[in-house]
Amino acid sequence: MKKIQSAQSNLVNDTCNDCGSYADIGAVIDEHDTQLIITFQGEQAQSESAMLAKKAQERFEQVAITTSKDDKGVTLQIDFSFSAEKMIFQLENSI
Repeated sequence: MKKIQSAQSNLVNDTCNDCGSYADIGAVIDEHDTQLIITFQGEQAQSESAMLAKKAQERFEQVAITTSKDDKGVTLQIDFSFSAEKMIFQLENSI
């Protein structure tokens, strides 16, 4: 166990002998990771991006939405206030 712990990054705190690996949540979540970018393709790209943007605006008060269209499709950029909001939104919408 000591050899495993010494080989780990300082961001990982593996101290449980019974339940296996444990990662400090700060090693998984970056507090500045607040931007979600999704590209939609196909005939429904515009409506799908609009639907997802509406869901984000209804769920969280202070989101900033940017949409751009090019020959690859429609790109939706959602800027959340907090990284936790982004994670919650992704989990709720299976993104």
